[in-house]
Amino acid sequence: MSDSLLMIFVKNLIPGMVKTRLAKDIGIDKALDVYQELVYHTHKITKKIEVDKAVYYSEYVEIEDIWDNGDYKLTSQKGFTLGEKMSNAFDEAFDSYNKVIIIGSDCYDLNAKIIKNAFEMLEENDVVVGPAKDGGYYLLGMKEYIPQLFQDKEYSTDSVLQELLDESEELQLSVHKLPTLNDIDTLEDLNETDIDLEKIGEDAEAESDEEGEVY
Repeated sequence: MSDSLLMIFVKNLIPGMVKTRLAKDIGIDKALDVYQELVYHTHKITKKIEVDKAVYYSEYVEIEDIWDNGDYKLTSQKGFTLGEKMSNAFDEAFDSYNKVIIIGSDCYDLNAKIIKNAFEMLEENDVVVGPAKDGGYYLLGMKEYIPQLFQDKEYSTDSVLQELLDESEELQLSVHKLPTLNDIDTLEDLNETDIDLEKIGEDAEAESDEEGEVY
């Protein structure tokens, strides 16, 4: 068992429940395809990171999907708001771990090097955050549970990151900022990536064939 945990928040692959803003421009089915691609990418960049890993599903734990291979603990998110869900996950994680990082599954620019660097930066900082271009964050790490970072925050707004930084300053926490990356929530975000809507899913199918999985 490692002293570090990587928590990955994912949404269950339910049409109409993922990438709803993107779906308004490209349709529900294509939006689901995009999200599947993002989930595949998140799995690909995390599978060889040598820390304990846990996947937190939005609704219920999936069986025999890409994560169900023994390398990831599978559980579900607990709480009503995103802030509550993340806060509860960190609170529980620090019962067993000294360094904990959370990521979502919306950032196609994220890679293993950035995640590994985030764990390294926790050696000398209280908080590590990965700013997103939309004013949120794609990664948050800490080495003790700090509930104030999640209380009374308006998520899915362009002020989330600044609120976290202001709260950290008030609490006199040292913060390391990672490179600013692009979360995919809108068609404009999608167009800034090299995701090809025509070929989407092909890499995931190849990976599934290699691992004997279908998702």
